[in-house]
Amino acid sequence: MRYAPQPAVTARLDPESSESKYRQIRRILKTHARESCEPGFKLPPERELAEHFGVARKTIRQAIDALVDEQVLKRVVGIGTFVVPEKMDLRVRLHSYSEDMMRRGMVPDAHVLKFDEIKASAHLASQLMVDEGTPVVRFKRLLLADGTPMSLDENYMPADLVPGFVDGQPPSKLYQTLHERYGILLEWGEDQVESTAASPAQAQLLAVEDGFPLLQITRYAYIGERLADYSVSLYRSDRYKLFVPLQRLGTRTPRYSTSF
Repeated sequence: MRYAPQPAVTARLDPESSESKYRQIRRILKTHARESCEPGFKLPPERELAEHFGVARKTIRQAIDALVDEQVLKRVVGIGTFVVPEKMDLRVRLHSYSEDMMRRGMVPDAHVLKFDEIKASAHLASQLMVDEGTPVVRFKRLLLADGTPMSLDENYMPADLVPGFVDGQPPSKLYQTLHERYGILLEWGEDQVESTAASPAQAQLLAVEDGFPLLQITRYAYIGERLADYSVSLYRSDRYKLFVPLQRLGTRTPRYSTSF
């Protein structure tokens, strides 16, 4: 957390609004934190905010408590209240990480940790539904956005599906490269979502503490009935929230589709 003063809150309450003072203050502070401040900037003291809005400190405290619950703000005992990084929606779909980050206005980057061909262990063989010892392409990366580690991704593909893949440079966009080079278009998939704790090695790569909570998504992506890509992704829980659209059969398409 960077203990830096944030820009002054300038918005005022609207005395003509039917919205309560508490709700107005909550909305103003949230907008201010997201649009005028960077993560780590410090919120003015409750006393100053109470004077600015002309309300009791209890009202300010209630609004701040609500934003702490929303993970917009964070209290540090004895120091103050700070703006925290906004969590990104993790939408469960087959898409490019690079495209996703650029859509969010962030600069994507990737550090390749492994890009080679290995023999399938008993575990890998069972996941990929191949015989033990079958050649498998392994692609392991540390994914970053604006220089910050975001996730660890491991992809495994049957080597016969992508002949000569590891002879070239590691791809910057895996799914796009598979489509352009091999005509592979992943048609559908299944994701398993669970929580886990960062091992010492994972924590070092992701720049978090040992045992830090991570969101693990295990993916099985198919071409027709053939499993083409088995992957395990570990996301920092402080940077992501899972977004899962729901739709009742026969109703309109949801705002965000999970179709592949």
